[in-house]
Amino acid sequence: MKLFPVDYLILALYFAFVLGIGWRLRKGISSSGDFLTSGRSVPVWITSLAFIAANLGAVELIGMAASGAKYGIMTAHFYWLGAIPAMLFMGIFMMPFYYGSKARSVPEYLKMRFDEKTRAFNAFSFAVMTIFSSGISMYALGLLLKLVLGWSFNVSVLASAAIVLAYTFLGGLTSAIYNEVLQFLLIALGFAPLAILSVMKVGGWQGIVSNLASEPYMTHAWKYMGSPTENAMGVEIFGMVAGLGFVLSFGYWCTNFLVVQRAMAAESMSAARRTPLIGTIPKMFLPFIVIMPGIAAVVLAKMNLGYTLPVKATGGPDYDQVLTTLMTQFYPAGLLGVGMTGLMASFMSGMAGNVTAFNTVWTYDIYQSYIRKGASDHHYLTVGRVTTVVGVLLSIAAAYVATRYNNIMDLLQLVFGCVNAPLFATFLLGMFWKRTTAHGAFTGLTSGTAAAFLTLSCTQAEGKGGWIAQLHQFPSQMAQNFWIAIVAFATCFIVSVLVSLVTKPRPDKEMEGLVYGLTKVPHDVTAKWYQRPAPLTIAVIIMLVILNIWFR
Repeated sequence: MKLFPVDYLILALYFAFVLGIGWRLRKGISSSGDFLTSGRSVPVWITSLAFIAANLGAVELIGMAASGAKYGIMTAHFYWLGAIPAMLFMGIFMMPFYYGSKARSVPEYLKMRFDEKTRAFNAFSFAVMTIFSSGISMYALGLLLKLVLGWSFNVSVLASAAIVLAYTFLGGLTSAIYNEVLQFLLIALGFAPLAILSVMKVGGWQGIVSNLASEPYMTHAWKYMGSPTENAMGVEIFGMVAGLGFVLSFGYWCTNFLVVQRAMAAESMSAARRTPLIGTIPKMFLPFIVIMPGIAAVVLAKMNLGYTLPVKATGGPDYDQVLTTLMTQFYPAGLLGVGMTGLMASFMSGMAGNVTAFNTVWTYDIYQSYIRKGASDHHYLTVGRVTTVVGVLLSIAAAYVATRYNNIMDLLQLVFGCVNAPLFATFLLGMFWKRTTAHGAFTGLTSGTAAAFLTLSCTQAEGKGGWIAQLHQFPSQMAQNFWIAIVAFATCFIVSVLVSLVTKPRPDKEMEGLVYGLTKVPHDVTAKWYQRPAPLTIAVIIMLVILNIWFR
């Protein structure tokens, strides 16, 4: 990929700007709370965009464009079904508990609601996941810098790590959040033109529909989900709705501290509740930026307009290269630099988000809880900064681990399903059924996680899994992941209920502010109508229904 001087200038300005944000915000860091939780002082429009940007990493851009080329508009369900309903639920029902309990992290809420062992299980598993997530983003960014700038992989990884470390070390979570907003704007600016140019080239949406008439499932979100054999994703409607729309989406958006942390940094309870609600609006339209280019790429290849789908060395289409090859095809000098900057911004956003979540969980939920209790706040601020350095170093190690595997991204997504699906069952019961006990929660959480890995070991999809037995063959890994999540959630839910019924619950007085029915949920009666959660939620639901009907 050939860049011109103006493209290099744009990249250099971006790197200077993100470092400048960290340098500017360093003066506001005087306590561990400022560094690790932003002191709960960030405006709602900033936290809303950061809430989306924290999830807008390498998987989102390259992976969703690739899925668009492979599965078509059904990929939009990862947004319209697999994100927005869960974000609405979190803002309306769950943020009052997270924010009102004064918990500094998701594991800390589990400790307040249940006990130390439940908190420890979640804290350690989450810390490991964030390091691998950050490392994979670093690996992808290292490959990109090698491609664009011609640097060696070693130099590329170390350079990207140094930039992320600099602005997170200086400004902590606040710096990461403000940089995520910048990165979100750059991603939108860098890829919206690609979506417009590629779709216009094939004759708009009608051109896409007519050229994919032999593969109609590519242009319908719901119509071809009656049977797994009717669509390329190999998923039926129950697996899609229950697996993705309920278990995986609610498990990720409602319990993953990486995104919850952004809402908890808001300046008030009202702002914290509106953070995911406002975030649903840009999230709703992201498929048109990240998925449409992938679908258009398939049509361009069919129309013989000078573009061909990239091919793997082993044969077959290389969907992961669709986005970058389209940029080379359509972007002139200057705009190519903006696009590459947007791509780099997505990788750095993923890295920084995971590093800041890791240092908070390590400092508060592991170090302060189990290694050194009762130290001064300045000591924990120092630990937070040191943990940031350690987190980046561990991410570098994880980036090199990623070079040894061809399917580590698939494996990571599977781990998310195995961990977050049972965790959501724990939260659902803990927040809305006061009879749930600490022993019930811990037993259910561990049982659900074990059931997920057992399901993987006894089923197979695309040659993966089935190490113990091959009791069932799934048509795709996507279908297998959905059903693993369903089994994990159901197991955790049932075991938690059964164990809770035979163990002693905590007194109601100890659960005030932690459980629905024992918590005073704010109604914002003095706020203007557009600042209340209910009208915003209704508006989002109406727009969501329209999109699903239009692309049904």
